[in-house]
Amino acid sequence: MDVARASEAYRGELLAHCYRMLGSLHDAEDLVQETMLRAWRFAGGYDESRGSIRTWLYRIATNACLSYLDGRQRRVLPVDVNGPSQVPDIEKVEEHLEIPWLQPFPDALVPAGDPAAVVEARESIRLAFIAALQHLPPRQRAVLILRDVLAMPASDVALLLELTVASVNSALQRARAQLAAASPSADDAGLV
Repeated sequence: MDVARASEAYRGELLAHCYRMLGSLHDAEDLVQETMLRAWRFAGGYDESRGSIRTWLYRIATNACLSYLDGRQRRVLPVDVNGPSQVPDIEKVEEHLEIPWLQPFPDALVPAGDPAAVVEARESIRLAFIAALQHLPPRQRAVLILRDVLAMPASDVALLLELTVASVNSALQRARAQLAAASPSADDAGLV
């Protein structure tokens, strides 16, 4: 199988996945590129018996996002929050109710397909949803996206993240509770 060619078919949905994880289109584009590079580099390690190429790519993309999030202690924020290129002042950030680096996902980049799936994809990348996701720890965010947005079975998510099914279910439960507490209503987010 030509992994590079097969991988290219998933670029759009991987971009949406990385965007959900990171909240930044620019960072998501970089990590999709990193995902494609890793897939090409490790194509010999792909084993069809362990899952589909889609699942393998999501594993690479999710791990790339988690590594990026773990390595990024604090994001350098725009000048209007901190002044020129400084370490973020958390008190100033907390004064802002929005996440200053959060960027909308252009509708033109939503993967095409079944109209119902397109509507669902747009809902799952709404700015209010992405803003709420940023309040979750990275692993909980990954579990929530993989389970609730991509509808992957808990066993697949456990394999993908190298966790047990019980820990995936526990992380999902905690993530849902924290997301419910952090989520603005549609009226608050100006989406109505």
